[in-house]
Amino acid sequence: MVAQIAERLGITTKGLEAALKIKESYKAGTPLCIPGAESRILIPENLMNTNLNLHGFDDPIALAVMATRDPESSMALAASARLSPLGPKNKLIAGVIGLVGQTTKHPLVRKCVNLVQESAFNPSAISAVQRSAAQYILKTRKQFTIAMRQNLYGLMNGNIAPREFVQEFFALTEAGNMRHDIRKKLLLSLMLSRTVRPSIKFMMLENLHRMPSPVRRSIIEGVLKTEPLDHHVAVIQEELKWMAKQEKIYRGAH
Repeated sequence: MVAQIAERLGITTKGLEAALKIKESYKAGTPLCIPGAESRILIPENLMNTNLNLHGFDDPIALAVMATRDPESSMALAASARLSPLGPKNKLIAGVIGLVGQTTKHPLVRKCVNLVQESAFNPSAISAVQRSAAQYILKTRKQFTIAMRQNLYGLMNGNIAPREFVQEFFALTEAGNMRHDIRKKLLLSLMLSRTVRPSIKFMMLENLHRMPSPVRRSIIEGVLKTEPLDHHVAVIQEELKWMAKQEKIYRGAH
C-alpha cells in the first residue's frame, strides 16, 4: 500500500535509494556512474538524453539531489532540466522542484527553476530551459578543452610550472566533466610521450587516484599493454603494476 501511494506521488523506493547513493558519492568525492553500466561515468549529456533509462536516477528525489548538490554546474543544470517536465505530475514534485530552486548552490539552476515555476510549468518554458542547458554544457566543455590545450602549450614552452600543470590538468578534467574515453586518451598520450619529462609523469601517477575507478583501470591497462619506448616508461609500468595490485587488494577487502 505504501509503495503504491509513493508510486502515485512520483517517488519510489528505488529513487530514494538512488538519492542516498548519490549523496554518498558526493561525500566520498567519487563520480556517478550510469545505473546498470558501472564502467560508464554519468555525464551531463546522459541526463539530457530523455531516451536513456537512468532507472532510480530518474526519480524526482534523485534528480533533485543532483541539481542541488552536484559540485559541477553543468551536471546540476542537466539534472534540473531533466526534472522540470515532471513538475506538472503533482504538487509534491512541483514542491520538490521549488526546493531545488531555493537550496541549489548554482545560480544558473536557480534561474532556470524560477523561470519554469513562473510559467506554471509551461511546456514552452521547459523546452527553452532544456535548450539553454544543452548550449551551456557544450560551451563549458569547449572552454575547459581550450584551457587544457593552452596549459599544455605553456608546459612545453616553459611558461607553466610542472606541478601547476598537473594540478590544473586534473582540476580541468574534473570540472569539465570530460567523457572517460577522452580522459583516458589525454593521460595516456602524456604518460607515453617522449617530450614530457619523467618528473611530470610521476606527478601524474601521484594524482591518478583522483581519476574515476573505470578510467584509472583503463589507463593502467593501456600503459601496461604498450611496448616501453624508453627506460622511464618501463619504470612507470612497474609502478603501475604495483598500483594495479594494490587496487585489486582494496577491492577484494571491500
